[in-house]
Amino acid sequence: MTVELMIYAIIAAGLIFWLRSILGTRNDSDAERPAPEMKIDIEGKIINLGEAKEDTKDILDSIKQLIDNPKGNMSISGQSAELGLVDIAKIDKAFDVSVFLQAAQDAFAYVVESFAEGDRETLEGLLGDDVFKAFDKAISIREKSGDIMETEIRSINKSEITEAGLNGNEAVVTIRFWADETSVTKDSDGKIISGDPDKTTLMRDVWTFSRNLKSSDPRWLVIETREDGEDDNDTIPNTH
Repeated sequence: MTVELMIYAIIAAGLIFWLRSILGTRNDSDAERPAPEMKIDIEGKIINLGEAKEDTKDILDSIKQLIDNPKGNMSISGQSAELGLVDIAKIDKAFDVSVFLQAAQDAFAYVVESFAEGDRETLEGLLGDDVFKAFDKAISIREKSGDIMETEIRSINKSEITEAGLNGNEAVVTIRFWADETSVTKDSDGKIISGDPDKTTLMRDVWTFSRNLKSSDPRWLVIETREDGEDDNDTIPNTH
């Protein structure tokens, strides 16, 4: 293995660990084994909840600050979203909206590219049951026809929380993503039947994430994906 490949592998492994620490993974023993109590700070470092400062005012201030001053490509839109995030933060003292948005961006790229690769294992750890079933069905249809899909998220231009709130014990956050991607679909002979590997297109999607705040399971799962307008592309299934 070359030095460049070793460095790439180390970076990739670290990113996957950080993302799964926030959005979680699934396995058959999850229901029996409670998740460790931990949170992720703004630098992606894991710290024990017992050592974390659970200052509700600081958490609420961070939400307000992101509304008034969007941070990079992350923002919050509307009073309804603000109030919903505040309700979530009052219950989940470890909730950090900036860390959540960064993890959601990572999840967006992982899900889109994993769908193209047919990587069911990664998808199952990030998607709710109904969404996973829709993705699994689409992958099976593609496999049956012998088509091959290649998709790469080049950049995420913007992630904006548009809705947030509580549905009983369930926290629900909806995010609108704008991303630059390249995507092609080839037939079994390798002939391109759609897309252009040299052309970057704008992908606009609206995804909803959910988590049970009364559960020891720390995972936020994607429970809905939908296109943002008629002129949006259809890289992934619309589960709305």
